[in-house]
Amino acid sequence: MDRQRLDKWLWHARVVKARTSAAALVASGHVRVNGVREIAPGHAVKPGDVLTIGLDRGVRVLKVIGFSERRGDAETARVLYDELQARQP
Repeated sequence: MDRQRLDKWLWHARVVKARTSAAALVASGHVRVNGVREIAPGHAVKPGDVLTIGLDRGVRVLKVIGFSERRGDAETARVLYDELQARQP
C-alpha cells in the first residue's frame, strides 16, 4: 500500500478515537497536508507527507512514514508517523 485515505490514516494512527471524528476534523479545516488546508476526508496521503493537525489542546505536526490495514494498539500506531513537533498543553 503506497497511499491511504486521510481520515483512515488519522484513525489508524490514533490521532482521534473514531473514523467519523477524523472525517469531521478534516472537513472542518483543522488538518493541513504539506502546509495546504485539506477539507476532503478521502484525500490520499503518502509516506513523507507532513500533517499539521489542530486539536483541542494544541497542534501536532506528524510526518507520515507508514500505513496499517487495521487499527492496532498505541505501540502499533506509533510506527506510522514521526512526531515533528511536541504536543502543547
